[in-house]
Amino acid sequence: MKERQERWNQRPQRTNGPARLSQGLALLSVLLWFSFAHAADVKEKRPIDGIADNSFLIEEAYNQEPGVVQHIFTAQYGAERDKKPRERGWNFSFTQEWPIFSELHQFSYTIPSSHIHGGGESQSGIGDILLNYRLQALDESESLPAFAPRFSLVLPTGSRDEGTGSGVVGYQWNLPVSKKVGSRLAFHANAGLTYLPGARARLDQGLSPKRSLVSYSLGMSGIFALTTRAHLMMEWVGVFEASINDRGRKKRDFISAISPGIRAAVIDEEDLQVVLGLAAPIGLTRPADEYGVFLYVSVEHNFLR
Repeated sequence: MKERQERWNQRPQRTNGPARLSQGLALLSVLLWFSFAHAADVKEKRPIDGIADNSFLIEEAYNQEPGVVQHIFTAQYGAERDKKPRERGWNFSFTQEWPIFSELHQFSYTIPSSHIHGGGESQSGIGDILLNYRLQALDESESLPAFAPRFSLVLPTGSRDEGTGSGVVGYQWNLPVSKKVGSRLAFHANAGLTYLPGARARLDQGLSPKRSLVSYSLGMSGIFALTTRAHLMMEWVGVFEASINDRGRKKRDFISAISPGIRAAVIDEEDLQVVLGLAAPIGLTRPADEYGVFLYVSVEHNFLR
């Protein structure tokens, strides 16, 4: 089956039915109730300062503070737009972000996995793991944005035959920029590149010739703070994705999606913050999945106390 796990992080997926829509609306209501019920607890913060580094498809340019580790779990359900028989299922990812002695340097890793079924077959497995280093090259100020370039090593832990991995060691770069404007607005922008040297695909007649694949990504988002505990989000991502087609030739697709969402800090204490999020990615180009549901859970805590 075709690989459906992306780091851009993930191609928007399609849901199937009002049941998941009603579940999403119920979760949205809970998030809003939690945030407004506790909005008066933290009056000294600007609303936009209450939640940071908790975007879904876009990378924010803020490293972890010294002594604070972040655990991020995401889940996305969807179905292929055009493929017959239609493949549908779940993509998951788990990320941990650790400061390296200070906020200047950060190490993190991302473990993707998926459970996809279609045409009477199913496929489950781990994807290609990313090992990430990020430098806080520029701290945000009144006049300057935050800037934190990232380099990632893509390990071939997924299965090329099953479609969960590329089968080669790859490299990824991303340039995130973030700026808060006033007390309620924040904007983020990303530009990235993924390089997979000598990749091969499993074809009916065997493996394809080696192809070096270079994919480019762009993204931006705007965030509006309702309160310190609840933020509305609008994200856009576009990926110029290189891959190998059924004839063993290199092809390129433009995958673009817009994703409205909300994030809420359901627990916001001095040494612990828990953020829940919900989004609805909508495909803008034909190679993108039509629409989907994206779930997000983040736990940040101080590991030195």
